[in-house]
Amino acid sequence: MPHPVAVFVSGTGRHMENFVKLSRSGALDIEVRLVISSSAQAAALQKASDLAVPALHVDSKGTSPESYSKALFAAATRAGATTILLAGFLKRMVIPEAWEGRVLNIHPSLLPAFGGAGYYGHHVHTAALARGVQISGCTVHLVDNQFDNGPILLQRACPVLPGDDPDSLAARVFEVELEAYPQAVRDFLLAPTKAH
Repeated sequence: MPHPVAVFVSGTGRHMENFVKLSRSGALDIEVRLVISSSAQAAALQKASDLAVPALHVDSKGTSPESYSKALFAAATRAGATTILLAGFLKRMVIPEAWEGRVLNIHPSLLPAFGGAGYYGHHVHTAALARGVQISGCTVHLVDNQFDNGPILLQRACPVLPGDDPDSLAARVFEVELEAYPQAVRDFLLAPTKAH
């Protein structure tokens, strides 16, 4: 029986779309029960609709991180999800105790490099290029209540090429992410020490 997950997004939903396609092809033993977006304008909401996956926008305006998080996790629980996959989710949230160890995220650098508050999307790649790194990549990690801090589950590297700009580096890292995140989810769900 596929493992029930919810995917939290803020933007295009490319990872969410990849998860749904892999699950429907049998390449990843999950079922995306719900997509939750922090933005009403996120392209991911339309993609979810096109894929016939339930989706909703949970608005953070006028709420504390604690009350916002309560709404997010309550919706995931109602959908029957037992694991959360963050996929470009850009809002601050607090992980409830009951969900500790069951929330995964992917970050577009080899953490701990270029992680923490303010390091997301192209900010990461701009900083990496400014520093002159020769290798970049991505990190899948468990989420705790500090930015980009939880235990690392999987990392994949890719080269930084002469002439790279933030767009070209982002595209190369994203290609690596599309393989790394599903693999990390497979490994995580198969780990015998985890109670999912």
